[in-house]
Amino acid sequence: MTDSAALDDFDRAILRRLQQDARATGEAIGAEVHLSAAAVQRRIKRLRELGVITAEVALVDPTRVGQTMSFIVGVELERERADMLDAFRRAARADPNVQQCYYVTGAADFILIVTARDMADFEAFTRRLLFDNPNIRRFTTNVVLSRDKVGSVVPV
Repeated sequence: MTDSAALDDFDRAILRRLQQDARATGEAIGAEVHLSAAAVQRRIKRLRELGVITAEVALVDPTRVGQTMSFIVGVELERERADMLDAFRRAARADPNVQQCYYVTGAADFILIVTARDMADFEAFTRRLLFDNPNIRRFTTNVVLSRDKVGSVVPV
């Protein structure tokens, strides 16, 4: 399901509630959206099967687990062949420091959101993912000074 018009008001209400608390019970959601718990569970199952709900995870505060620094890294590739793009994507997905990876237009080919324990950890990351890759032309780094808004909720 890629057409948001295929979602009805009940689906949207369920999705809004689950994005706030994925542990909410079918009974609690049903009471809010005026459906039975069984109807809510059927809809959630269908939303998962259709790929609307892609994962249900715990969000972790990076600073509370020692990842005290965040960076926004712009990466410019030497060559933009499909195999080179795919190779970089695989490497970025596999690296635990990379939290998000976007293929973009503009001066950079990719924008990465990266966490690290400290500058030494970030330097190890840059050596591992960027300096050791012969297809990286250059990269720029912005150090995040403050996390003013970090979201995972999609408007529905």
